[in-house]
Amino acid sequence: MTSPMLYRLRRRPRTARQYREDLGEGVILEMVQILGGTFLMGAAKGEKGARDNEFPQHSVTVPEFFLGKYPVTQAQWRAVARGLPKIEHDLDPDSSKFKRDTHPVERVNWYEAVEFCQRLSQATGRDYRLPSEAEWEYACRAGTTTPFAFGELITTDVANYDGNYTYGQSPKGEYREQTTPVGSFPANGFGLYDMHGNVYEWCFDGWHENYEGAPTDGSPWVTGKEQERLLRGGSWHDNPRGCRSANRVRNTPDNRLNNIGFRVCCSVARTP
Repeated sequence: MTSPMLYRLRRRPRTARQYREDLGEGVILEMVQILGGTFLMGAAKGEKGARDNEFPQHSVTVPEFFLGKYPVTQAQWRAVARGLPKIEHDLDPDSSKFKRDTHPVERVNWYEAVEFCQRLSQATGRDYRLPSEAEWEYACRAGTTTPFAFGELITTDVANYDGNYTYGQSPKGEYREQTTPVGSFPANGFGLYDMHGNVYEWCFDGWHENYEGAPTDGSPWVTGKEQERLLRGGSWHDNPRGCRSANRVRNTPDNRLNNIGFRVCCSVARTP
């Protein structure tokens, strides 16, 4: 039975707003307002499973933005891939291995995720993009400082990961061996779903070996020399250590895997 502590973060701040973007074909994209604030980015000293690339922990001030309530689903991906004109890259409407409309899209590379955002921006007049790594972690933590938004522990009752492995005193659980429908598990304190597990999510940033010299204003860290891009959140195929809020991994931007997806971010230059 899941501890009540694991569910208390489902409440959203009362002042947060949401809006819905109509993608056509009866498909809706739901966006959640993330109020600006300051947080400590990276792993805390002594955090179990932390890697050198998660340090030094540092203060970051993030301006307000909107973030997808869920990872982009296959239905949303298909609506944009088929319904909106190409800008730079072709999009395969049926790229995913685990084919279900309500499951997150996977097997999309970084360039294709950026193309999705560009097509959406052109069609709506809003600034859709991939989140920065700082925006992503701020949204994932939802005001918490623990390894997971749900506390010190995690179970497969609250996230989709490989339950054959444990984290700290977390018990073993289910290994589903595939993605699950978005929104199947409790939301974090900002009203966002699947920030831990299910699919890794592309960020806009390039890969850097640690946080020395990282921006402190929430902007993406891109120098133009990076060969790899950032991924966050863990996946159905990962152990729970990889699902921690501070965990960060990398991949080449042209790579496609069945545990990699993304969610969209939107600036607040225009009021929804």
